[in-house]
Amino acid sequence: MRIRALVLAASGAVALSALAVPAAQAATPAAGPAVTFSQLKVNSGKNIVVGTTTQVTVSATYTVTKPASLDPNSIKTGPVLYQGTLSLDNDRVLGGDGPGTCTVSSSTVLKCSAKIQFRPKSSDPDADLPNNAAGTWKLGAVAVNDSGITLQGDLGSTHLQRKATLTTDASPEPVTKGRTITVTGKLARANWDTNKYAGYSTQPVKLQFKKKGATTWSTLKTIKSSSTGALKTTTKATADGYFRYVFAGTTTTSAVNSSADFVDVR
Repeated sequence: MRIRALVLAASGAVALSALAVPAAQAATPAAGPAVTFSQLKVNSGKNIVVGTTTQVTVSATYTVTKPASLDPNSIKTGPVLYQGTLSLDNDRVLGGDGPGTCTVSSSTVLKCSAKIQFRPKSSDPDADLPNNAAGTWKLGAVAVNDSGITLQGDLGSTHLQRKATLTTDASPEPVTKGRTITVTGKLARANWDTNKYAGYSTQPVKLQFKKKGATTWSTLKTIKSSSTGALKTTTKATADGYFRYVFAGTTTTSAVNSSADFVDVR
């Protein structure tokens, strides 16, 4: 997974595009601007969910504290996601395609926002997300100016997740009260290596029911998906209502509720 160019320094000086250099070629950066980062929030604190082909762009906000003497226009900043230790020779760092935008709050404080792009598929295979990128990522930030690069980590964490899909089909319909209803479905998730959806095996999935006219769902049972992600169970027909499957999600895969399937009980 290639580390993206995060920030371009002013006047063509040192650039964080150096982060795209393989670890063996990465040089130790010169000390950058004397700034610190705080209040970093990525995607409003929610998990980042990416499907099979469409780029996902999320917003980030953060605060930069700087010396009063440092010209805010002389620095470029941006948020990053990383695993392990935040450094130039770490190939597990993700950042946006460009620097953030900052407004002056005081002589020492800047309020900033930025965008971070996640690509399951692109024209550059080295920029694609692999399946093993799904999981927990730490949050950090970077600043660059003519003097060099400043990196700051341990600003929080987030989950980068493969998007899940879920279906429900209850039959027969209509059905006589007291008879058996068979509820089938499938749990799948995005495979970033193939850019297709594939079954998600051996995962706990809840079967829920909502009586016609009701506002709340009740859980009837929990079953596990098969080796291909297939779901199948039975229940008794008691009243007109809706069935759905619900998956709570994992660290690597998003939560999802299926569409509801109505069954007419006679």
